[in-house]
Amino acid sequence: MPPKRRPPPPPPSTEKKPRQSKLAKENNISATTESEIREAFHLFSTPEETLPAPSLRRALTALGVAPSSAAELHELLDTVDPGGSGSIEYEHFVAIAALKLQNRSEEDISAEVEAAFRLFVSGDRGKGHQGGGAAEEKITVGTLRRVARELKMEGEVGEGVLKDMILEANGGAGVGAGVGRGDFEGVMRRAGVFK
Repeated sequence: MPPKRRPPPPPPSTEKKPRQSKLAKENNISATTESEIREAFHLFSTPEETLPAPSLRRALTALGVAPSSAAELHELLDTVDPGGSGSIEYEHFVAIAALKLQNRSEEDISAEVEAAFRLFVSGDRGKGHQGGGAAEEKITVGTLRRVARELKMEGEVGEGVLKDMILEANGGAGVGAGVGRGDFEGVMRRAGVFK
């Protein structure tokens, strides 16, 4: 009997992970995080590729890390624009944005997760609760269907995909189990939204 042949190795993945730039490495952030920072910068930057100093608060707010006070904003401006030119270079913005993102507290993250979860379940008031008590709110297939409709993606996302999303988020506990806040936070962390 001839020896059994090994199956050929799987083809190399065609999915390319974004490579970390030198700037991302210097600031200890992922390529994805740098991409988000770049997007916030470009929302408010000038054609000369600088950020006007008055737009710093808005750019940081777009990243979800707004300065907590006017004093903090002035301190940040002194750091990124010490000469008072009124323009902030991209590299300087990356440095402070990365620092602010890395210094978010668990309380801040928990509040952000709660706010995001509320965006999903807020339109489901009175739906999905069983019994007379205050049951935990859940994201259901109906919730995802409503969100798809609001985003005008109804025809693009089929029922099977919505059910798979629920099962992936709740660890296979069943479509009827829905997705609670804890499962939702787990999905957000796995997706890299929160570390």
